[in-house]
Amino acid sequence: MSFFKKLKSRLTRSSSRLEEGIEDLVAEKPALPEPEAVPDVAPDAQGVAAPEDTKPEAVTPEKDKPEAVTPEKDKPEAAGSGDAGAGMSRPDAQPSAQPQTQDAASVVPPAVPVQKMPAAAEPLRPAAPASKPGFFGRLLGGARDDSPRRVLDDEFLESLEELLIASDMGVDTSLRVTANLAEGRMGRKLSVNEIKGLLAQEVARIMEPVAKPMPIFPKRPQVVLVVGVNGSGKTTTIGKLASQFKAAGKSVVIAAGDTFRAAAVEQLKVWGERADVPVLTAPEGSDPASLAFDAMSRAEAEGADLLMIDTAGRLQNRADLMEELAKIVRVIRKKDPSAPHNTLLVLDATTGQNALNQVETFRKLADVSGLVMTKLDGTAKGGVLVALADRFGLPIHAIGVGEQIDDLAPFDPQEFAQALVGIEAK
Repeated sequence: MSFFKKLKSRLTRSSSRLEEGIEDLVAEKPALPEPEAVPDVAPDAQGVAAPEDTKPEAVTPEKDKPEAVTPEKDKPEAAGSGDAGAGMSRPDAQPSAQPQTQDAASVVPPAVPVQKMPAAAEPLRPAAPASKPGFFGRLLGGARDDSPRRVLDDEFLESLEELLIASDMGVDTSLRVTANLAEGRMGRKLSVNEIKGLLAQEVARIMEPVAKPMPIFPKRPQVVLVVGVNGSGKTTTIGKLASQFKAAGKSVVIAAGDTFRAAAVEQLKVWGERADVPVLTAPEGSDPASLAFDAMSRAEAEGADLLMIDTAGRLQNRADLMEELAKIVRVIRKKDPSAPHNTLLVLDATTGQNALNQVETFRKLADVSGLVMTKLDGTAKGGVLVALADRFGLPIHAIGVGEQIDDLAPFDPQEFAQALVGIEAK
């Protein structure tokens, strides 16, 4: 976990931060809030919507009932005359017509509240269903997230693709990642954390098949040839790996095959003393293939488990230097046809998409068996490692984020994906 924290802190110090880019994309065009139920409009008894401010008037007939039954004032006169029977015998008499009007008025108004009361209570009904989408949305999304949300549409996906390409993930890989992320989620409103989680999931899916430690074979000595361009970190990587293998109980021998750079030899000597590992050297400018052959003989005589051979850095577009590397491989195979048993290509993460060209060239000449990515703590964008895994499928044995011995660790796809997108460790 300590390496994860170091990895995340150093990855996110890079010049192009994927984490901040995602936050900017979501904040650029926040999604509208979920629509709420509108309680100020409700259907009346005839199914016609009426504004809320008209509801008091719709109920007012209840207040007007006493006025509508004004014939009550005439009742005392009809009772006092004692002509109730006479009133009933004369159909054209006014007193008998008034009670009929009173009976009609007393029947009709009660029917109005029966029809109007449900209409008055109707606005309360849409309120309950309106709260359900938000509730279930919170259930699906876990804890309540009040952060801005963005609709996953074509415009957002296009912006996300551009962000991934700018992070050195490559065009093809970026398109594949965004397509998988959008599958079944188009039109949904996602927060920053949800987008990061989905993106880390897709990155980890690509990286998991290639996350493999360097295999150890029963063959003695197991020859490990380390190649790469100038300044990629080969010498430092060899020293760190030798120290780690020594700590794991393996006997290791180092051959300083970079006979053209005195600083590389001195650096390996320092690592050899630190790890108590012998370092075989040759005079400056001597043939590195001859040194590799002699180192194999000595490692075999001493019964060493591992022989790690450093090589001079060379650009993949220099045919003469690449031919020299091919010569080293041919000489090693004269001693052991199965060697080198591992050919590690050390890549500088700051080279970006140029790393793809390096893998393509070194693979043809040295039969690269695995990758080590260094300098992820610099201005690297990190996405190139995803592009390498997606395109070549070569095992990624380790990644480095610094100069210390514990800054080189086995590659973990989950930790790398989370650190790349800016997810905090749990």
